[in-house]
Amino acid sequence: MQLATVDIVVLIVYAIGIFGLAQWVSRSKSGEQKDTKDYFLASKSLPWWAIGASLIAANISAEQIVGMSGSGYAIGLAIASYEWMAALTLLIVGKYFLPIFLRNEIYTMPQFLEQRYGPRIRTLMAIFWLGLYVFVNLTSIIWLGSIAVHRIAGIDQDMALVILGAFALLYQLYGGLKAVALTDIVQVTLLILGGLLVSGLTLNEIGGDQGIAGGFAALTARVPDHFDMILSRDNPFYKDLPGISVLIGGLWIMNLSYWGFNQYIIQRALAAKSLREAQRGVAFAAYLKLLMPAIIVLPGIAAVLLAPGLARPDEAYPTMMRLLPPGILGLVFAALVAAIVASTASKINSIATIFTLDIWNKRAGVRSERQLVLTGRITAVVAVILAVLTARPLLGSFDQAFQFIQEYTGFFTPGITVIFLLGLFWKRATEGGALAAAIGSFLLSLAFKLMMPELPFIDRVGVVFLATLALAILVSLARPAHVASNRVTTSDVTYGTPLGFNLASLGVLFILTALYTTWW
Repeated sequence: MQLATVDIVVLIVYAIGIFGLAQWVSRSKSGEQKDTKDYFLASKSLPWWAIGASLIAANISAEQIVGMSGSGYAIGLAIASYEWMAALTLLIVGKYFLPIFLRNEIYTMPQFLEQRYGPRIRTLMAIFWLGLYVFVNLTSIIWLGSIAVHRIAGIDQDMALVILGAFALLYQLYGGLKAVALTDIVQVTLLILGGLLVSGLTLNEIGGDQGIAGGFAALTARVPDHFDMILSRDNPFYKDLPGISVLIGGLWIMNLSYWGFNQYIIQRALAAKSLREAQRGVAFAAYLKLLMPAIIVLPGIAAVLLAPGLARPDEAYPTMMRLLPPGILGLVFAALVAAIVASTASKINSIATIFTLDIWNKRAGVRSERQLVLTGRITAVVAVILAVLTARPLLGSFDQAFQFIQEYTGFFTPGITVIFLLGLFWKRATEGGALAAAIGSFLLSLAFKLMMPELPFIDRVGVVFLATLALAILVSLARPAHVASNRVTTSDVTYGTPLGFNLASLGVLFILTALYTTWW
């Protein structure tokens, strides 16, 4: 597929516009130098709409658009559980986690761990998150993005890797989180409009004279197995999505870890003007998550009929874009690039935040604000270079990169969830218990992977979570810590939420009930 001249013009206009907008919104007043609060937390001034849009822009990238569309092609609508259950998870985060984080003025998740437990767990988890963000998350985004750019624009894939990484770096390098978050409303608007166009045109192609509605009816009738939300044990993909576990099992552990304790996600809410503004933002994001499967999963399912026999499932979404006419293709391609750039920039900023505040500043002693911001920018450059160089060796051999990311992240998520849940809600949890959970999570996950390879990884996550929880509690009780080690204040935290948030939560529950009842 080759882009027409008008498509190239649209793409160039987008690139110039979003880069210019990022620099404009992040400009300093009266030439003031940016400090760490400006650069890493957007001066704690984000409104609800920027928080909600930025949460989705940070989350929905090539690993979701290309990766989940590929899983839609291979597995079907069941992969949408990652999106739909995330909507409910966001509401839990807004009601129970954010009040504590914002009350204690948390900048980073490792910072919370030190205030709650001690310095050793902060350093351990900071190093872990840096490795995960650089060599799994950042690498997978630009790798899957390069697949799409190569398929659509005909650009050499290695060159596409470099272009995507460099543009995302330059886009956020000056302005930091503010540049990312305040432009994400544009990115998300492009993503939603472009995604709906792809879905609409693919269904229209299937429906013919019957249009989009007829196309959806035909799709559900012709590939009914791709519309089973709860897979049975005889389904060949049961190991990836093991039936009822997506509702009551390990997927909850993965969602709580991702949406509640993941720096590049939660950082947006930590930068809110206030708790109420943060809660409005996560409620807005929850409704956007409910919409996402129509944008990123449905085209993959449609490709089963329109492009059977693809060499790799991850080629489904780029292949469906061939249905778009010139001009519209450029707009949708810009939307895809927007999603890649927004999510990449978010991860770059979080990598810079964790390294600068949780490792460099702790080891090097107190530094000036200017030195810390400069360190963050240098870290961002190094992270992108590493991701570009390692993308092909790490991910070049995988057909469904999204599933790869979920499984191997799942080695650590049980321990992370245990550490934070106990830290938030159990005063007797100790640093020894937290360290036991972190190390035990990896070792137990590895043991289950080697000794019980047939166990679905979502079930493995649930079992390891329970075992790690028990281990952390036992170690904490056996070796109690001095009360002074806990510097997180919860005594004056209230979990009451406004009427609007409560009504929004009921709406999400109603929609989820309807969706799972329809396609159980």
